[in-house]
Amino acid sequence: MRKKYKRILLKLSGEALAGDKKTGIDEAVVSRLADVMEKMVKAGKEIAIVVGGGNFWRGRTNASMDRTTADHMGMLATTINALALSDAFERRGLQTRVMNAVNMSQICEPYIRKRAIRHLEKGRIIVLAGGTGNPYFTTDSAAALRASEIDADVIFKATMVDGVYDKDPKTHEDAVRYDEVALTDVLTDRLAVMDSTAAALCRDNKMPIVVFSVEDPMNILRIAEGEGIGTLVY
Repeated sequence: MRKKYKRILLKLSGEALAGDKKTGIDEAVVSRLADVMEKMVKAGKEIAIVVGGGNFWRGRTNASMDRTTADHMGMLATTINALALSDAFERRGLQTRVMNAVNMSQICEPYIRKRAIRHLEKGRIIVLAGGTGNPYFTTDSAAALRASEIDADVIFKATMVDGVYDKDPKTHEDAVRYDEVALTDVLTDRLAVMDSTAAALCRDNKMPIVVFSVEDPMNILRIAEGEGIGTLVY
């Protein structure tokens, strides 16, 4: 058994929301996530979610596109996903707030640290869109930054792989999965956990990460309750 966690920053990729469709939003996937979030709130967990946008936009798709423009388009994609999650959660009777690093005051709140913490303390799920609000930074970096700002206990990195491996398990049959690995080793060995900026921020702020498969969304609750699922990156 690992330790239990109360305040959790869940990093969801846009691809995870697409499910087998690969693009767009799979309502069945979002519904299963809503089921888990309902159980998490009932268990007294405080939940912040940073969502990616890769199911709509994968960044610069050709060399002629300006990187800043491409990243701004990605921020819009994350907002679409955040609104979809919020809607699904509220249909379960959960209280949510979408907070955006980019000013979109007609559809969501601006991200303000103290307000975000207050929402968590009141049992609301906060869904964080827009990344950091700056180009050249990934949503992984946004997750590392926001987790540190809201004093989260941990980052849950939901992926389509069941942990961290020494090499790509999709192309190497002899790939070995780690139960635990240090962030220093992640950076030194260039393990596929987060980009180096996000990993360094987590290391500097002593923010642990659990990398796990979200193909079964119930893994989120199991890990929060201390089950040894996925890889603990410390």
